[in-house]
Amino acid sequence: MTSAERIVKEDGAPGGARRPSQLRQLAAASVGNAVEWYDWYAYSFLAVYFAEQVFPKGTGNSLVPLLSSFAVFAVGFFMRPVGGLLMGAVADRRGRRVALTLTILLMGGGSLLVALTPTYASTGVLAPIVLVIARLVQGLSVGGEFAASTTFLVESAGPGRRGLFSSFQYVSTTIGQLLASGTAALLAALLSEGQMGQWGWRVAFLIGALLSLLGLWIRRGAQETLPQALHYARAGETPSAEQRAAERPGLFEALRRYPRQSLLICGITAGGTIAYYTWTTYLPTYAQVNAGFDKGDSLTVGTLSLVFFALLQPLGGMLSDRIGRKPLLLGFSLGFAVLAVPMLHLVTDSFLSLLLVQCAGMVLLTGYTSVAAAVNAEVFPARVRAAGIGFPYSLTVALFGGTAPYVGTWFKQAGHADLFPWYVAVLCLVSFCVYLALPETSRQKLDK
Repeated sequence: MTSAERIVKEDGAPGGARRPSQLRQLAAASVGNAVEWYDWYAYSFLAVYFAEQVFPKGTGNSLVPLLSSFAVFAVGFFMRPVGGLLMGAVADRRGRRVALTLTILLMGGGSLLVALTPTYASTGVLAPIVLVIARLVQGLSVGGEFAASTTFLVESAGPGRRGLFSSFQYVSTTIGQLLASGTAALLAALLSEGQMGQWGWRVAFLIGALLSLLGLWIRRGAQETLPQALHYARAGETPSAEQRAAERPGLFEALRRYPRQSLLICGITAGGTIAYYTWTTYLPTYAQVNAGFDKGDSLTVGTLSLVFFALLQPLGGMLSDRIGRKPLLLGFSLGFAVLAVPMLHLVTDSFLSLLLVQCAGMVLLTGYTSVAAAVNAEVFPARVRAAGIGFPYSLTVALFGGTAPYVGTWFKQAGHADLFPWYVAVLCLVSFCVYLALPETSRQKLDK
């Protein structure tokens, strides 16, 4: 047997192109994604410390700097659809690996810029301008990251494992959150309140910039999953310029050719994103603002509940490979539609109450997060999969997920804090109706 024949026998790929190791692919996507999301979430966890450094106080209203910082958090989300469209197009045209490299470089640059943001006292309006630019860059990166890493993960999965691989999208995202919240909690424990407000928060963003370089290095070992690229590699061919041009989809091809699927992504995402960002990002601040919860304790509760959440994800993914995606989605959305209001009303200044509410929400939320990547990837064909997922998903997250902290804080300032839980419940009910009409795709072969 020749060496070439041996490669075909072992890897099932002609021409000596080896099939990517699933474990290696999973590690490359997950580690890079974790670093990416550390940078993104550090902002949310540390907003309570740097808000007054970057934004001026409103007359007699201590919530104005916090509101302003959450408004910038939302602004970053509104760059996510652009990132989903542009980086998704790069992933569909040039390959998933190229897009993943670009996204982590952008995130590292944005994190460094946040760390170097001047104070309002020293530069005036330039301070919030620099912060907005940094968040726009990070928003572009995160929008592209979900589009590229979702397709990369699901395309790397073996038969009957798409749900399991899908779950690592949120395992790695949660690890990034844990790193961010753990870093914030450690800094808060080691430094005084004044030191955290003056310079301590900058340390976390500098760490994020360095971690992005680590993620970039790890992703260099990833192998391409774009079907066209794999075809030429396995055949030992080099495509001509005409072939490349014919195979590259247009920027808006997914929206133009698959409008129903694009709207479906929006419906799938609406309830999931509001529940996700409320429970994993905004809930500690919600407890501080509405129940007088201690800042340091809220970060500790957030960290403990995120560990619990990360452990649940592979279980949810494997369960979806056995019983299907639809039962998990229906359980998640109906659970939040019915229980979001009573759960948020149970939040008090008690450590145990917040921990129980946050963990209970995590159990329900797993029905969405563990399968979201697989469900989205199964909606579109490979040719436009990254851009097809990236734009409508990121647009929906921007409208409902990214604005959750701002909307919740605004309701409090307006004297209607009780309305925010109903807002969450209604959006989850909308997604429940979408899931009812959603076909089951777990047993179908992934379109190449």
